[in-house]
Amino acid sequence: MTYGTKTAVDGLTLDVARHSITAVLGPNGAGKTTTLETCEGYRKPQAGTVRVLGLDPVAQRDELLPRVGVMLQGQGAWSGVRAMEMLRHIARLHADPIPVDLLAERLGLAECGRTPYRRLSGGQQQRLGLAMALVGRPEIVFVDEPTAGMDPAARRTTWALLRELRDDGVTVVLTTHYLEEAEQLADRVHIIDHGRLIASGSPLELTRGGSSATIRLVVTRPFPPGAPDSLRATLGADTEVVQLDERSLRLTGPADATTLAKVSRWCEENGVLPESLTLGQRNLEDVFLELTGRELSHD
Repeated sequence: MTYGTKTAVDGLTLDVARHSITAVLGPNGAGKTTTLETCEGYRKPQAGTVRVLGLDPVAQRDELLPRVGVMLQGQGAWSGVRAMEMLRHIARLHADPIPVDLLAERLGLAECGRTPYRRLSGGQQQRLGLAMALVGRPEIVFVDEPTAGMDPAARRTTWALLRELRDDGVTVVLTTHYLEEAEQLADRVHIIDHGRLIASGSPLELTRGGSSATIRLVVTRPFPPGAPDSLRATLGADTEVVQLDERSLRLTGPADATTLAKVSRWCEENGVLPESLTLGQRNLEDVFLELTGRELSHD
């Protein structure tokens, strides 16, 4: 898929297993939105083929639509409509909808059911959008940023619901800027950048990284100038040192008691007082930064 001179999706090939939760991750502009919109039938690929539940999302749209749920980033609700009015309207468009009151109670919408959409909080709008995507009992549901704007309790309720859907045989495809969310939920993760697939696997497979481990050093005052280069020289070329902010560094590479001792000695020699020094395997955020060179923006 191209837009003028920009290639948004560049020979991308990936599969989503039935009855799974699959996360599609990528920096802004990586092509993930175009990819999902193509799967949802909103765009026709300029080259290549797309099949969802074995059907062409464009040529066989009428046959596919009743089997698919889509949670749009803009939600698709009218500004003045009340939350429950909108949900009941969407339910009436389906042959065998989930009971509306049951779904609303599950997602915490009953308390704001008579509130106009424009007056709902961001988290309430997200919950309504998710309910609209699920009410038709889809076989596959595409959810875009499902927990953006939600408080921690609502986020975990939504996670539980998505897991229940998967366990009931629904296929879930999600995009999210919360890497913890992808790590907690996804059976498989696809990371794309510049329109291409650059990594794919379960969260465990992506973060395993052999003998590589991560040390996070947080200090009480800002690091002195040149701290990353100085620490890198102390630890050797096998260790990558990245400054996350003025008071924290991430070290990736061989990590054992000797490495920790070297870091402690470097702090002492450079007048740096550690607030915390933690050792652990890489997480999905570490992998994402290594592969793309960019953080996953919340814009």
